[in-house]
Amino acid sequence: MANEFYDEKKYGRISADKFAFANEGVKLSDKKFDDKPIGYFKDAWIRFCKNKASIVALIIIIIIFAFSFIAPLFVTKYDSSFMCTYYQRRPPRMTALYNLGVNGTQSRDFSEKSLITAYAIGVGAMDSDGKKSYSVEESIGTQFQPIRKITKVFQKLDPATRTDKNYYSARIDRYLEVGFLTMDIEQKEYQNILDWQNKTGKQILYPLVEENEFNYDYAVLGSSKSANYWYKTDAKGYPVKYNEATDQARRIKLVNKEGLFDNSIVLEDNYMRDSEGNAVYYKYVGGGSFETALYRIRVLYYNYYQYLNGFEPNYFFGTDSQGYDLMLRLANGIRLSLLIAVFVCVINFIIGAMYGAVEGYYGGAVDIILERISDILSNVPFIIVATLFQMHLARKVGPLVSLLFAFTLTGWIGTAYRVRSQFYRFKNQEYVMAARTLGASDARIIWKHIFPNTLGTIITSAALSIPGFIFSESMLSFLGIVKLGDANTTSLGTLLSDASSIWMNYPHLMVFPAVVISLLMISFNLFGNGLRDAFNPSLRGAE
Repeated sequence: MANEFYDEKKYGRISADKFAFANEGVKLSDKKFDDKPIGYFKDAWIRFCKNKASIVALIIIIIIFAFSFIAPLFVTKYDSSFMCTYYQRRPPRMTALYNLGVNGTQSRDFSEKSLITAYAIGVGAMDSDGKKSYSVEESIGTQFQPIRKITKVFQKLDPATRTDKNYYSARIDRYLEVGFLTMDIEQKEYQNILDWQNKTGKQILYPLVEENEFNYDYAVLGSSKSANYWYKTDAKGYPVKYNEATDQARRIKLVNKEGLFDNSIVLEDNYMRDSEGNAVYYKYVGGGSFETALYRIRVLYYNYYQYLNGFEPNYFFGTDSQGYDLMLRLANGIRLSLLIAVFVCVINFIIGAMYGAVEGYYGGAVDIILERISDILSNVPFIIVATLFQMHLARKVGPLVSLLFAFTLTGWIGTAYRVRSQFYRFKNQEYVMAARTLGASDARIIWKHIFPNTLGTIITSAALSIPGFIFSESMLSFLGIVKLGDANTTSLGTLLSDASSIWMNYPHLMVFPAVVISLLMISFNLFGNGLRDAFNPSLRGAE
């Protein structure tokens, strides 16, 4: 065919020596072209890495999952079953990070009476022998003073007197707030406490408080278990000063001339004393022998905690509503929720793949019968299934196994539907017909030739189903249908359920599990979307 720009018949053929290479010997580009074929999964991984949101989501999932296993390694002094009932619902506290704000303090409003009660804990801790009286001002800033700072003074109507009274917003150390406790121990234990005090220099034992009309706890409650009213009070709990000459008690004024709380107040102790006026530290309350004799003592709980456990109270995420370390409980909850979701996902993957493969490959009557069965199961509400299983099956196999049964009863239906659709798409392709012609068995055709083409869709659906399982488990635990909380096990939903009625006063109980669930839900959805795009055949090879 003649060239439209040069008439060979008219002008003749041009000889080869008339031609020369343009830019001969010049390197035009450093780019190397890779002519090696790219596999299906490698191509999917390349496209997945281009999705920045999915990469970030995957990193967040890995961090959360790693936290659930690494967090317990940082707390080597106790495990997740360690509990302190006196330190329930306490905010985060770490002695190493005390000055950075992780100090266990919380803002609270105080009346003048409740403020002096809190201040009195620090004042009482200064007087370990009952020989000297300290003012509130002297106790401010000391080690065991729970009131750290008064931030605001405001007035509010007092319902009892129908008059405006001063109230104070202050930061209080929730761990020091426990203050003093009265307890009965064996004489041998009493000696061990004395030995520990001498060894460490930390005071545990404090003078006992008289059980009289000046002891507000004892007069009102019939006991002095808290032992924080070590100072003389009237019947309403206000501090008083007793005059022996007149046998009368006068209420101490809590405010100064400016109408604000008076830091110069000196409280009068109500300690139990012997005939010589010395403070009494123990009282015999029963027992037959020297070692089994019971002594009643009064202890400063913060130091007593160290005596019992060998360390100071340090809870990086605070404590939950029962007194467990919230960080360890959260790690256990993440681990349990993720393991449940992954386990259920794998089980549903296997059941759904087998069920859908049989449906899609054989079709006809087999498909119709199996589809009707799955239609019946899919119309059964999941929450009803889970509730019935917890009511009846959980008694025999436990709540966790019962929950897994509820998830797998209908959870595989979505996977089966997707596999069935893919089999209808590929079973009549030429390569399948060729394999059948060559004598391949049905099992070989299903699992070697057709099923690999469905993996992309199944993996994507599995990743997207994980947040659904986490949310369902959390919802069931939150509603109390499934109870997964005990000394060693808990779930994110259980933590949220425990915090639901008290989170306004203790926000950390709700914030930590809520943030984790939110991050897991968002991250898994973004991760699943990235997988969906990566395994989309229409995007294969796309830039």
